[in-house]
Amino acid sequence: MFYRRKILLSLIQLMSDAIDKISLQKLLLLFTKQQENPIYEFVPYKYGCYSFSVNADLAVMVRNGLLIENGTSFMKVDKADYVRQLNRLDTQLLRQIVTEYGKMNSDALMSMTYLKYPYYATRSETATRLLSEAEYEIVRSNIPKLGDTILFTIGYEGISLEEYLNKLLKNDIKILVDVRNNPLSRKYGFSKNQLHKYCAYVGVQYVHFPEVGIKSEQRQALNKQSDYDALFEIYRKENLLQTGTTQKKILELLEQHQRIALTCFEANIHKCHRKHLAEAIAQLPAFTYELKHI
Repeated sequence: MFYRRKILLSLIQLMSDAIDKISLQKLLLLFTKQQENPIYEFVPYKYGCYSFSVNADLAVMVRNGLLIENGTSFMKVDKADYVRQLNRLDTQLLRQIVTEYGKMNSDALMSMTYLKYPYYATRSETATRLLSEAEYEIVRSNIPKLGDTILFTIGYEGISLEEYLNKLLKNDIKILVDVRNNPLSRKYGFSKNQLHKYCAYVGVQYVHFPEVGIKSEQRQALNKQSDYDALFEIYRKENLLQTGTTQKKILELLEQHQRIALTCFEANIHKCHRKHLAEAIAQLPAFTYELKHI
C-alpha cells in the first residue's frame, strides 16, 4: 500500500474510525503544511482547500473494502493499525493535528483554514457566510488577477495535478490549450477527459488542438538533445507550415481571453514541441504580446 494512503487511514483511525469529508480535507491540509515533503497538495475549491488526489486515493480504498463512504463521510472498516505503520515524525504530527483540531466541526475548520491559508478560500462557496467582511477582504486580496496579455506554456512532468492547477490559477490563466496529439497519460489527472474536468472545477476552460501535436511514433528514440532538435526541425518544416489556421485560432483565443497556456508533458521546454509552436504563434503579424514558459 502506498505510504500516503496509510496516512489517510491513520487520520481516520485517530478520528475514531469516522470523519466527515470536509474535515478530512482540512485536517490533511494542516498536516501537510507542516511536512517537509508534503504527501498531498491542494487547490482552492467549493469549501476551501481540496485535493483531487486525496479523493482518488479514498475512492480506491472504498473499492478495496478498507473504507465505507456515505454522502458526507468516510468510515474505516479495516481493522489494521495504520498509525503504528507510520514513521515517528508523521505519527507525532498527525496526533498533534487531531488533538488540536479534531474536535472542531467542519464550519469551524473551514473558517480557521480560510484565515490561516486565504488562497485556498478564493473559490469557496461558504467564505462569505463564515467570515466577517474584513476577513473576506483578505481572501479577495488573494485572488490572482493579472491584467497583461500573455501566451504561457506549461508542462506537467514531475508535478502533481494540484501543483499544475495552482500554476494555472496563480498566473490567472483563463484557457488551457492542450497541444498533445495523443492526450492520454498514465499520470493521474492528465488524460484529456480528466484534465478537462479538473480544469472546469477550478474555473479554467480547456480546449484541445491535436493537429499541432507530434505523433507518438515520431517520438521514439529521443535520448539526447540533438535527437529532440532533429525532431523539432522536422516539426517546424512540416507540421507548423500545415497548421497555420490552428495557430491563428490560438492567437484569437489569446486576444479574447488575454491569458492562455499551451500544455504538453515535458518540463524542459527545450524538449517539447510547444516551444516551437508558441514561437510560431509569436511570429504571426497580429502577435504583440509576451511569451512566457512556466
